[in-house]
Amino acid sequence: IITSCCADFCLFRSTAGRKSCPLCPEEKFKACYSHKLRRHLQNLHWKVYAEFEGYRMCICHLPCRNVKPSLSGDHASGRHVAHYHCVVCSVTIARKTDMISHLKRHVNKGETEASQAYEIMKELGTNVQLLPNHTTPQKSDTYFNRKMKTNRQLVFCSLAVLAEERNPVECLDAFGATGIMGLQWAKHLLNAVRVTITDISETCVKMIKENCKLNNIRVDGGMRVPRGSDGASGEVEGVPIATVEVAKMDANVIMHLRPFDYIHLDPFGTAVNYLDAAFRNVRNLGIISVTSTDTGSLYAKSPNVTLRHYGCHIVRTEYYRELAARMVVATVARAAARCNKGIEVLLAVALEHFVLVVVRVLRGPVQADESAKKLRKLMHCQWCEERVFLKLGNMVDDTLPCNCHGSLPGKTAVQLGPLWSGPLFNTGFLRRMLSAAVKHSMDDIQPLVKTLIYESECTTLKSLVHGPSALTNQVECGVVIKTLNTGEESGKRKIADESGNFVKKLKSDAALDHPPFYYSIHRHSIRGMNMPKLNKFLQYLTEAGFRVSRTHFDPTGVRTDATLLQFKSVLTKYSVPTCTNASATQTSVSVEKTV
Repeated sequence: IITSCCADFCLFRSTAGRKSCPLCPEEKFKACYSHKLRRHLQNLHWKVYAEFEGYRMCICHLPCRNVKPSLSGDHASGRHVAHYHCVVCSVTIARKTDMISHLKRHVNKGETEASQAYEIMKELGTNVQLLPNHTTPQKSDTYFNRKMKTNRQLVFCSLAVLAEERNPVECLDAFGATGIMGLQWAKHLLNAVRVTITDISETCVKMIKENCKLNNIRVDGGMRVPRGSDGASGEVEGVPIATVEVAKMDANVIMHLRPFDYIHLDPFGTAVNYLDAAFRNVRNLGIISVTSTDTGSLYAKSPNVTLRHYGCHIVRTEYYRELAARMVVATVARAAARCNKGIEVLLAVALEHFVLVVVRVLRGPVQADESAKKLRKLMHCQWCEERVFLKLGNMVDDTLPCNCHGSLPGKTAVQLGPLWSGPLFNTGFLRRMLSAAVKHSMDDIQPLVKTLIYESECTTLKSLVHGPSALTNQVECGVVIKTLNTGEESGKRKIADESGNFVKKLKSDAALDHPPFYYSIHRHSIRGMNMPKLNKFLQYLTEAGFRVSRTHFDPTGVRTDATLLQFKSVLTKYSVPTCTNASATQTSVSVEKTV
């Protein structure tokens, strides 16, 4: 390929049947016959070409670039450098490897013809268009991560639960990107929600509108199509099945301007810059879901960034994922308290790629004070990894159940936090999320939600009820939430009585909350001993009188109210010596007998 900057040299210069090379100056290669010219092109120019999208960029020796100075710095006595011409932007680059890297940057930015071709991806019955560079957030505005499917389904189920309480629900997807999350809400929940999708990028807004047309969803304006008599909506060709509002606006601005019942924050990285605006206008008993993907700072890989963003001091521990979840909840609680609002944590999930926190907003300074009281420091032993929350008050209580401080020289304990010391799950809300997952055929997250239910109850029982009879009324933070699907008629007096009774029960029985943190059975195994299977070990702890359950934070973790000393004693009791030690003992005995 010879680009436009060599256009003056593109024509073969012929002199009496001889032809000049179009890529070399006259003084370098003089005019010759065609067979010699062909051999020259093959051996010099075509042999070191760079190929891209069916084009071949041959090396050029024409004076298209600036003259390279000589060793003495004289430009006049310098020489021209061989180079390549980019087929996209016509820039000249000397090295072939640099040209290949330059072309890859064009592909990542979507500036080539091939990068403009859309890829259609379907998830949960929703089609979205994706660019080939959708996996590189630094290069693409329309970023899409396939590994976040679990996160999107959990957020969808939490919104579906809220849609059963109030109708319609004003919900906001503050960072639309491709718009897949907001489109899933509108396509499956229909008239139960009023979806608003925003993004500050013009490219994203254009992509979201195109995806709306792809899914037969009206953008802005117009009347919504009513549901059918059976509660479902059949897609009639040409008739929009739902309506969404798409706006090009900063997330902080739209959350300051308009109130919402449900707000989802999923920026690239941390969401701390948007929490104040989110709590400013959210309605009472509304829900805010926060997804944080800055796992480097959350999982104690960058402590300085953690202190800067979350105002917490943490170290790497065996329970680092739950530590990250409690740190995010603490940041959310402080942002809510600044707006005279409290929170009730409904769900906190920490997996490999993200930390998801879903909270219900409770208005009033009393609720804000109650939430602020649950922010405490954590004492952590760096030797045995025992941990305990400090009590409220100004007196420093640095006592740990372990005796590492007395048996080892120096200080072994460190203060972490401040962290959220309250529960991370709401059992009633999780059961309704499981019902929504079953209703919308989300088979991928049903095992995860079941694990969360067991973890919230701190039990290993395998009995769950999915029917509507078990989900009619759920009590959350002292408030009886009545779903729209129930057929029972209960007056205000009955609801108030149930609410008051639950508050009294909650005050009298503080053991309803699940115990904080968990222990890893592999971390505390005894050397030279074979530990029991995890399910067997859970049974042994239950027989010893402790509350136990598995945890989604760690597949080898055990959530229990037992102390580390009690945990190790049960583990030691039911561990058996390894076969290696037994065989070594038998070998030594046989050797002694032989001698």
